[in-house]
Amino acid sequence: MPKGTNTADEQPADKREDKDIEAFLTQLRVVRGMSPRTLKAYASDLRQAKTYLCKQGVDFSTATHLHVRGFLGIEEARCAPATRARRVAALRMFFRYLAKEGRVKVDLGEKLKTPKAPRRLPRILSVDEAFALVNAPKEEKLLQFRDKAMWEMLYGGGFRVSELCGLDVSGVDMAQGVVRVLGKGNKERLCPIHRPALVALQNWLVQRGQLLERRKKNSSALFLNHRGGRLSVRSVHRLLHAYLLRLGLHAGLSPHSLRHTYATHLLAGGADIRVIQELLGHASLSTTQRYTQVSFELLQKVYDTAHPRA
Repeated sequence: MPKGTNTADEQPADKREDKDIEAFLTQLRVVRGMSPRTLKAYASDLRQAKTYLCKQGVDFSTATHLHVRGFLGIEEARCAPATRARRVAALRMFFRYLAKEGRVKVDLGEKLKTPKAPRRLPRILSVDEAFALVNAPKEEKLLQFRDKAMWEMLYGGGFRVSELCGLDVSGVDMAQGVVRVLGKGNKERLCPIHRPALVALQNWLVQRGQLLERRKKNSSALFLNHRGGRLSVRSVHRLLHAYLLRLGLHAGLSPHSLRHTYATHLLAGGADIRVIQELLGHASLSTTQRYTQVSFELLQKVYDTAHPRA
């Protein structure tokens, strides 16, 4: 058969699989509330699997467990454990979806095992470093008021950066000292924030009004960029990097590191692990429990440097 041609049966099957993948991703977005970043990764995983199966002369509906294992075996040689685990998760859910839709007779995903990834402990700031960061914006220029409020919120509320950027002014209850957050899976939770964060927020709200008036714009977003639009996740990453460099701190830390710092410092201060789980919006306690290991490692470091016999 000449290169680049397809039989009449192959082309519709190829298009049908693309439609199945799109329908599956739509369901994850609408029903499970998955983030665009996760959906993009799953789409890439499934299309790579589709390409591999096509080269083997099969598709998702005719593949066997050995075909799927062959794809994952190739991935094992070139991908990190976390990436392999995500691809297994994507394939497992997709085959379950295909089985429910009657596209496949056997759910191949049931036999797939998630590879064990080495658990890396999150990097965090010390208490002194966290205080240095939140005090770094001098509140002399308009956007420094915003930055001050952002760092206070991330360290004092444990928000995901996407949650922070998605906050609206209406979600902040200054009188009660709580913020209404829309987290993963569109799950809403109330997060208490401390007094310094409330003061920083109040100061920023005054400046925010001036910014909108100057730019002749109207926005519901709590945190704005210099043009008066909603601040993006990428901008928060860039801003934090600049502040960490200026302070001589580890520039590789991310806004999520402040969430890790928040949880670790709460635990070290005596907070119950289940309370921290609720504050972070974790669906599983096991996700929160890694902070107990971080806390223990911090204790070990203190012991090693402080005890004469260590």
